[in-house]
Amino acid sequence: MREVISVHVGQAGVQIGNSCWELYCLEHGIEPTGLKAENAVQSKTDDSFSTFFSETGTGRYVPRAIMVDLEPTVIGK
Repeated sequence: MREVISVHVGQAGVQIGNSCWELYCLEHGIEPTGLKAENAVQSKTDDSFSTFFSETGTGRYVPRAIMVDLEPTVIGK
């Protein structure tokens, strides 16, 4: 299994990273709450989403990402 950590730096990096993570969540059926969508189609052998997401003890999926910016309003989104 592979793990990827995405690093997004600066206002543009954080904004682009936010858009990318929204797409990743849509593609893998992960809701904004971090839970898998009930209607998400998942093959039993396909666990590719674990490359980009960590599963917490409560069953939520958290992106493996670091977002860095000196202006808090950009990251606050």
